[in-house]
Amino acid sequence: MIIAWSGELDKVWPQMILATTGAAMGMDTTIFFTFWGLFSLVKDEKHITGENWMQKMVAMMDRPGMEHLKLGKMNFAGAGPAMMKKLAKEHNVASPGELLQMAVDLGVKLVPCQMTMDLLGLKREDMIDGLGEPAGATAMLMESQDAITLFI
Repeated sequence: MIIAWSGELDKVWPQMILATTGAAMGMDTTIFFTFWGLFSLVKDEKHITGENWMQKMVAMMDRPGMEHLKLGKMNFAGAGPAMMKKLAKEHNVASPGELLQMAVDLGVKLVPCQMTMDLLGLKREDMIDGLGEPAGATAMLMESQDAITLFI
């Protein structure tokens, strides 16, 4: 069980690497996406409108989608992510978007947090295909009782 709470590139990349590696090793792998981590599941071309001005402001300040991830450190007004993506390409490292598709293909359970969806004004149609049903903290804690749990 990986709890993906951050939507920053330097956190999303390890989330996806660990999930796809675990699935490739035959492990049952689940990623529970909550708070800012949920933004990595939003379709890149989607512009979240929200139901009120606060939800609209959140979407304007932090554009969701895998192609718009910022670095937690050394973002440099967008130059940091571009440099990291260039380095990754030079070293044949899959991008977070490619890893996300790989996770779907490998059967990783991708579970969006229902409470966070409600809080941020996200709808199911805003999200990528291949997701499990939205769930809450209780369901995820029940599922992870006997599992390795990583909070990234």
